[in-house]
Formats: sequence, C-alpha cells, structure tokens
Amino acid sequence: MSDTTTVVTPTATAVTTAAPLREVGALIRGARKGRSMTQAQLAERVGTSQSAINRIEQGGQNLSLEMLTRISDALDQQIVSIGGAPQRAHLRVQGGRKLSGSIAVNSSKNAAVALLCASLLNRGVTRLHKVARIVEVDRIIDVLRSLGASVTWSEDGETLEIVAPSDLRLDAIDADAARRTRSVLMFLGPLSGRYESFRLPYAGGCDLGTRTVEPHLIALRPFGVDVEATSGWYEVGVANQDVPAKSVVLTERGDTVTENAILAAAARDGETVIRNASPNYMVQDLCFFLELLGVQVEGIGTTTLRITGKSRIDEVVDYWPSEDPVEAMSLLTAGIVTASTLTVTRAPIEFLEIELATLAEMGLRFDVSDEYAAANGRTRLVDITVHPSELHAPIDKIHAMPFPGLNIDNLPFFVVIAAMAEGTTLVHDWVYEGRAIHLLDLTRLGASVTLRDPHRLDVTGPTHFSGAEVSCPPALRPAVVILLAMLAAKGESVLRNVGIIARGYEQLQERLNSLGASIETFHD
Repeated sequence: MSDTTTVVTPTATAVTTAAPLREVGALIRGARKGRSMTQAQLAERVGTSQSAINRIEQGGQNLSLEMLTRISDALDQQIVSIGGAPQRAHLRVQGGRKLSGSIAVNSSKNAAVALLCASLLNRGVTRLHKVARIVEVDRIIDVLRSLGASVTWSEDGETLEIVAPSDLRLDAIDADAARRTRSVLMFLGPLSGRYESFRLPYAGGCDLGTRTVEPHLIALRPFGVDVEATSGWYEVGVANQDVPAKSVVLTERGDTVTENAILAAAARDGETVIRNASPNYMVQDLCFFLELLGVQVEGIGTTTLRITGKSRIDEVVDYWPSEDPVEAMSLLTAGIVTASTLTVTRAPIEFLEIELATLAEMGLRFDVSDEYAAANGRTRLVDITVHPSELHAPIDKIHAMPFPGLNIDNLPFFVVIAAMAEGTTLVHDWVYEGRAIHLLDLTRLGASVTLRDPHRLDVTGPTHFSGAEVSCPPALRPAVVILLAMLAAKGESVLRNVGIIARGYEQLQERLNSLGASIETFHD
C-alpha cells in the first residue's frame, strides 16, 4: 500500500542515503503497480530508461528532486515531502459494492521471513522466487545487508538473491531495522551455529521472561545458547557450539519458536529431535527449503521432527515459498461480507480446511476445485469460489488452535463474518492479550460486538454495516478486518493511518479494487 515518506538532506536537493532510497523506491513501485503501469511505461512518461526505473525501485540509484517531481507527476501522486512531519496514508472506501472475478493468493509473508533468516546458513547462492514485497520483508533485508550479505532483486522484481559472506559483520547490524521487527529473533538459531558470541537488538517492550521471548530461549538452551538482556540488546553466548542437541522439547508449540530450533539444529552436524514442534505452513516451507540445502528433515507436517544438520552448507538453491493461507482467508472474507461470487485461486487447502468446515457449518456456499501443486512442488493448492449465502451463527464457539486447527491469524476474520450471520457467535481469541479489543471498532460501522473479557467476544448479527470514520487499529489482522467491513458498509468510510497494513499485505488496496472495490488513498 503506497504512502509518502519524509526525506531531509543538507541541501534539500537529492535523496542519496541507502535506507531512504529503498523506502522511496518501494513507494514508487507501489504507486506504479497501483496504476497498472509497467516500468517501461513509467520510464517513457518520465523521460528515462526502463533500467533506470528498475534501479530506482530497487533503491540502487540516487534521486534528484527534479526526478522525484517528474515521477510524482507521472504517477499523479506525491511520493515524498521534503522536511517536516511525514504525511500519513488513509483510505477512503465507497462501500456496498459487489465484488467479482478471481484473484490469486500471494506467497507467504511468514515463510519469506523464515527463509531470509535461513539464508544465513548457506555460503552459496540462495534465490527466493515470488517473495512478498512487504515492509516486514524489507526490514529483514535491511538487517541482512547490514551484516554484509549481498541481497538483490531481479530486474522484474520477481526473484530475490542472497549471498551471505563467510564472515558476517555482526558489529554493523542495522539496529533500527532489527528493532522494528520481532522476526530478528530468528537470527538466534542460524547465528548460534556460526559464532560463539554475538549480540542482537531487541524491540522495545520485548523483555526476557515474556511469553513471546522466553519460549525461544528455552528452545535454544539445549544447543548451549545463553542469552542475557543488557541495554536494549540480547547478549548471546554459545557453549559446545559443535555439539548438536540430542533432544529438544518445546514448552510452547509456537511457529517462530519451532523455526528457531530447526535453524539451530540445521546449523550443526549430527541429529536433533524436536518434540512438540509446530507443523504449520511456514515451518513446512522452512523444512522444504532446508532439504534443498542438504539438511535431512524427517516428520515434516508432524509435531516431531528429526533433523540431521550440516555445519557447512555451500549450495546454489532456488526456492518458491508457498502461498499464504492468511491472505487467502482475507480474500475469501472480502467475498463473504460483500455477498459476492468471488474466486480465490492458489489457496493452500491443507491450511484452510478447518476454516472452510466452520464456514460450511455457518451456511456458506462455496466450491473447491481439484488440487494442484504449488511451485515448490510440495504444497497442495485449490481454487475456492464463494457465493452469496444466508449465514447463521455456529452452535459452538469459534476459537483458534495450533495447526491443524483453525489458524490463529485467521480468527479475526470470523468476527466480521459472524457479524453477517443470524444469531450470536462467541469468538474466543485465547492466544493474544488485547487483540480482541481492537475488533470492537466494528461497532463504529454498526456491528453488535461486545467484550466478555480480554479474550472473548460476543458477535450478534445480521449486521447492516454503514459508513464511518475509524482509526486503524495497531494490530495487522484487526486492521484488515475493519477495512473488509468497510467494503460491506453502505456509503463512504475512512480508515486512518493504515501504514500497518503494508507490514503483511502487498498492494491490498489495488488488488481489492481490481475485483470491483472502490478504495482510494489520500494524505493529510
């Protein structure tokens, strides 16, 4: 989702610093794609070459203010403001429109982040294809580059090539980028196999002993990893670095916790057994990738993994991350709440079966195609078509569970779906503290949503949504839920400060518009 950024330079005549260049390049790419314009078409309007536009979008070319002005005029959108406070992006939605057509699911954001971290294991060349172009991915790329890795996008923006050096510049890590994503925790596993000591930044408010961090530390202790927090950094020491952990029992079946343990095991010669492992989609993607690197992984898709690692990996590997089941659920929800006939293609069915069973119980009519293979050759995909349906509340509550249960990230979408259903639905979000409260913003649009406690919501429908102005919640999935409800709301709605949506979705506004939605970005 495009936005503007503020750039301040001593002479106010150019943008030349690496991080702002990449940010501005991403904004230009987003605005161009939002107008269905090719790089060649933009180059012709601006009066430059297609290769120059490609370099600009990759953050590899300095930009004069004259060039920025020409690009802004060609795209009919202000890309940057010079000095002052950054302009925030908002969305104006004309709701009550039917959607139609088909839309393909993009690759998984969570898988991309794990694979980028895993690329540190490989001294050779890692090429990741069809990687999600989102903020979270960009932040991990910034961290990798600061460590000395070569990370480059192909000219068509479809392939990301990573080459990690033999010796990483650990003292030069981009602390700002690292602190803005908790995914940096997944550097602990691969780095612990290469270094006896190192330090990583941690995000503010993420203290040792909290449930989001402690399970990682428990998972890594059998590998000899000891972590202490000092002044905003994790100070990491590794004892018995060359000895694999014979057995690791995870106290929490978390996705990133499992990935960290897998990466630590993969970095060491010998066999490690991980029990109570998450078998979720991003974990399976990581295992498929590691197999291509020569790491043996038994038990993929189960809660017990047997991993035979390699202390030195030097391979040329190509991998295609699988499609994102959470994006698939987002798109299906768009069709459901607008009472549209809509086809979502390339949906990873293994990770949507409980969601579809729950929707069938609520009366949703849908068709599922025969299965076909994803580009990675392993993930099973289908096309799903939803139809306008008379929905009713399920008899039992709706709650998430670790895979193969209903995906924790998909649970918020059932709140807006339940608002369309006859009767009262209890939604139990037992995992996250405080996420449920953000979904109360649906009441601004006319929904009947009441909070029993910090984890449980009663949702009563059917709702006739009406337009309203809402500030975007600071949580990704609730933010998208509010946007989808606005698609169903009659009249005009405004969703303010939508930057968080770009963390997990690539061009969501433009893709919904391609289906018949009317969503406009504006700034103030």
